[in-house]
Amino acid sequence: MASSSTPVTPATIAAGTPLATETVLGKTVINDSVVAKVAGIAAREAAGVHALGGGAARALGAIRNVIGNTDLSQGISVEVGETQVAVDVAIVAEYPVPLQDVAADVRSAVIEAIETIIGMEVTEVNVTVNDVFIASEDTDEPAEARVQ
Repeated sequence: MASSSTPVTPATIAAGTPLATETVLGKTVINDSVVAKVAGIAAREAAGVHALGGGAARALGAIRNVIGNTDLSQGISVEVGETQVAVDVAIVAEYPVPLQDVAADVRSAVIEAIETIIGMEVTEVNVTVNDVFIASEDTDEPAEARVQ
């Protein structure tokens, strides 16, 4: 992988791990699940995102929330190479925020978080909008009758 003339960089010393750096004082390894969690946290913070994941993932997430265990990487899929990451994000957007704006904000937030916190290059962030959240649908107030 690395020849004697190649300088030692994170790319040349990674050995089947997302990111491994070695110094005189020790070695640092960052797992794929950490990359997914960082992406999930960043995506949730983007404006217009109500939740992450598809229907089944959100149902499991609701059960996790009841028992006090949140999966921060829900709705996130990462493909991690030695120095690059590709991310797929499934979101539920808030109505009436423009969906292209939400997707662009999610993409920017995920790229910035991974490149800043993890230190890897992001090659692509694919955003899938699975649903639109309408606040009035989830309130417990009785719906106004359409006819009298």
